[in-house]
Amino acid sequence: MDLLRSLPLGLYLEQPQTWLHKLDPRVKFIWLMSFLTSYSFANNQWRILLVALLIIFTLTAKIPRRVWQQQMGWLLTLTFLVFMISAISPDGLGINYQPRLPANSQVLAPLTNNNSPVVQEQVKSSKSYNYVLFHQGPVKITRRSIDLGTRLSTIIFTVIYSTNLYLLTTAPEEITAGIESLMQPLRRFKIPVTEITLTLTLSLRFIPLVLEEVQNLVRSVMTRAINWKKLGLKGGFKVWLIVAERLLENLLLRAEQMASAMMVRGFTSPNEHRVPWHDLRLKSWDWLAIATLTLFWGVRIVLGNQV
Repeated sequence: MDLLRSLPLGLYLEQPQTWLHKLDPRVKFIWLMSFLTSYSFANNQWRILLVALLIIFTLTAKIPRRVWQQQMGWLLTLTFLVFMISAISPDGLGINYQPRLPANSQVLAPLTNNNSPVVQEQVKSSKSYNYVLFHQGPVKITRRSIDLGTRLSTIIFTVIYSTNLYLLTTAPEEITAGIESLMQPLRRFKIPVTEITLTLTLSLRFIPLVLEEVQNLVRSVMTRAINWKKLGLKGGFKVWLIVAERLLENLLLRAEQMASAMMVRGFTSPNEHRVPWHDLRLKSWDWLAIATLTLFWGVRIVLGNQV
C-alpha cells in the first residue's frame, strides 16, 4: 500500500505543469473561496454544476490519470452512497397532508364543469405532481429526501475535491505568498500575518511526512504477519495502541528536527528573517480567470438562487 500514490491528499504535483499551475495563487484562492461560498443558499442545479465544473477543470488541465482517478473514484462512490442513504431515509416532515380543494362535490361541480384552459392546466398539473416518488415496502423516496441527498452529496464532493485540486496544482510557497498578499490590510490591526503564513507553510509541508509515517508503520505491522485471530479483540487493540503511540513519537521527532533546522538557518523570528516566497505577478491568463470569475458570480446571482 502506497499512501503517497493512492491517496494524494494535500500533495503538490510538480510535473507536468498544467494551466492550473500557471495561474496566480491569489486568483486560484479566490476561485476556491467562490466554490466554497457560492454553494450556500443555492439551488440543486447550481450545486450539480459546481461538481461538473470541478470534473471539467480536472480533465481540461490534463492532470495525469493516475493522480486523480482513484481519489475521484472513491469520492464519487462516497457521495453516491450518501445520496442513496439520504434518499431512502425519512425526510423529517411529520405532517398530515390535507387536500387543498374542498371535499364537497357540490362546491367542486362548477370547477369541474369549467372547460377553460387555465382550469384544465391546473387540474393536469395537480394530477402529475406526486410528493412521494417511490414507495415499495419500507423503502420510501420523497421529493424532500432527494433534495437532501443532492445537497449532502454535492457539498461533500465540492468541499473535499476543490480543496484537494487547489493543493494539487499550487506549491506551498505559492499558497503562503498568495495568502500573505491578500492579508496585507490586516497588518494595520497589528495581526501577525507573517507568523500565520509561516505556520501555514510548515503545516502544508508536514502533510506528506504524516502520510509517510503512517505508511511505514502500516507496512511494519503487515510484514510481521501477526495472527489477529489468536490475539483477539483486546490483543489487537493493544497492538494498534502501540502503533498509534509510535506514530505520535515519530511525528514529534520530525517536528523537532524541522524546528532545529529552522533555528540553524536563522529563523528565530519572521521579522528578522524574511523570505521572498514567490514572485506574484498577474498575467494575461490571470485576468482572463478573473473575468470568468465575474461571469461565474453573475450566473450564480441570476440563476443559482434557491427558490
